[in-house]
Amino acid sequence: MGEAKVQNQTATLNPYARYLQQEDPLTVIAATPQRLEQLINSKSDEKLQANPSPQKWSVRDILCHLADTEIAFAYRLRQTVAEPHHIIQPYDQDAFATAYTHRSSREALDTFSAIRRWNVLFIRSVVPDALTKPVTHPERGTMTFQTILETMGGHDLNHLSQITALLR
Repeated sequence: MGEAKVQNQTATLNPYARYLQQEDPLTVIAATPQRLEQLINSKSDEKLQANPSPQKWSVRDILCHLADTEIAFAYRLRQTVAEPHHIIQPYDQDAFATAYTHRSSREALDTFSAIRRWNVLFIRSVVPDALTKPVTHPERGTMTFQTILETMGGHDLNHLSQITALLR
């Protein structure tokens, strides 16, 4: 298979692969809560809630999205390990976002960090045996537990860069 075809297939399975590049996904995943804490530490609520435009998320919205996504990843990781060739349930992130105005950045980061710590413990307990376990995403196709980890890491890096840009 040609290199371009492999890259295209990787991008289809993991739309965040370009952010992860060659970084170890578990290293990124484990470090993200602390990186987020460093980014928002001492920032005012006003700064964290400022929307760059009506169609763009604020830092608070991104943190809420990360908390919601971490819940989804928790379920996906565990079902991938527990069930034979599980089919992932996609969700509408914009529908979830309607409640974000009722949350604080601190609530979102605390929730994300707690669930992420639990997920890292789970991941470390099942790796390397689970890495090749197949799972299907209805919109992306058949992937593995490893692909989910890579998606999580790339997703983190994408949103870390967005938050960094918003806080400049």
